[in-house]
Amino acid sequence: MFNLSLKPLRLSICCTLLLLSCSAFAQTTFQSKTLDNGLTIYVKEDHRAPVLITEVWYKIGSSYESTGDTGISHLLEHMMFKGTPKYGLGEFSRLIAENGGQENAFTYDDFTAYYQQLAADKLPLSFELEADRMRHLNLNSADFNKEIKVVREERRWRTDNNPLGKMVEQFLSQAYVALPYHNPTVGWPADLHNITVEDLRAWYQRWYAPNNAFVVVVGDVKANDVFSLAQKYFGPLKSMTLPAAKPQLELDNPGARRIQLSIPAQVPMLMIGYNVPTIISDKNSLDPYALDVLSNILAGGDSARLQQNLVRHQTLASSIDINYELYKRFSSLFVIEAVPQKGVNLAALEKAIRTQIKVLQQKPVSTAELEKVKRNVIANNVYQQDSIKSLAETVGTLTAVGSDWHEIDHYVEEVQKVTPQDVQRVAQRYLIPSQETVGVLTPLPWSATDSAQSSLNGGAYVR
Repeated sequence: MFNLSLKPLRLSICCTLLLLSCSAFAQTTFQSKTLDNGLTIYVKEDHRAPVLITEVWYKIGSSYESTGDTGISHLLEHMMFKGTPKYGLGEFSRLIAENGGQENAFTYDDFTAYYQQLAADKLPLSFELEADRMRHLNLNSADFNKEIKVVREERRWRTDNNPLGKMVEQFLSQAYVALPYHNPTVGWPADLHNITVEDLRAWYQRWYAPNNAFVVVVGDVKANDVFSLAQKYFGPLKSMTLPAAKPQLELDNPGARRIQLSIPAQVPMLMIGYNVPTIISDKNSLDPYALDVLSNILAGGDSARLQQNLVRHQTLASSIDINYELYKRFSSLFVIEAVPQKGVNLAALEKAIRTQIKVLQQKPVSTAELEKVKRNVIANNVYQQDSIKSLAETVGTLTAVGSDWHEIDHYVEEVQKVTPQDVQRVAQRYLIPSQETVGVLTPLPWSATDSAQSSLNGGAYVR
């Protein structure tokens, strides 16, 4: 799959006792070791149950791609399950299943990752299989010709025949002006019809190497045992000379952008996005954390302002949420997504959202409201760390984008520093027209064909 949802879970939790567990959890840290070939292994021992999750992350995703080869990272993810000379087609998945495990993979803007959830004593199997396909993948024309058709079909049902998917793709293509995040992870249609197996083989040889990868293991293990196994299976792999990464910046003031999409759809939709920094693009700044708190003040649960005012009191929206990705290699977007109540004009909903933003810009949030939101944000952070899968994905994401696992504890410290004035300041600085992209989806009548295609889509599209 080419999607990883990093949107925080919106939990309404105000339990002080839960927050006290933050400090206790933070005392348990990851241990790490870097092999001679450049592969780093991160381990967190968690002995609550005899299980583990192991993840292999590659610092390569759609933001590394250029025009003409978009979608190649996601396509390679598909091909990574096609076998090696040692383990043939289907053997990887069969062995994991036979040993009671689950496995999958995901491609995103800044990374590609592969994971297995297994009983704790099955770690050698995971490492042997992952090390084998890191440098010895079968990439033949027959498998490629079959899989490229699968990816093209995936694009059709996720994007081309999905109103929300198409809206998101068009929105992102306009919201990111100078950054490669404007390209879809699944790839543009023309690129998916012109890519070759030779292109894929070159991409694999260029990026899939131990010095462009790292491993995260969380579960009922001993760190030294994990390091020994990593040395046994991954240690013999040779490092590669990697292409130099060049810095990329979004325009300081991209200017107001607006798109209107009129396509067959069941409901209208409004998206308002603002170009904002991340912890990587604006290091040593409190702004990203203040923006995260701001997103929760506006849409962090049933008691948040947008839900209270626009969903329940004014009944202008049937749903409304905010997506802000704090952890990205470059800058991010602060996106408000709203669906109007039946009969409500999109212009009226847009005006109401802007009024709520203006209120925050003109008057600082009260200390009581801010403290309540901060408790919820921190509690959500603690809950995510309690899951070995969520914790491994958080550490993997942080490492892949250029941070490290220490940010888990640093996040709580920085959120606690945020003041009402900080929230007001970031609202005034970033939620402004010169940083704004607006997307409007206006439904057209559905045909029988449109309805049949829509039934394939299931849930919402997540890039």
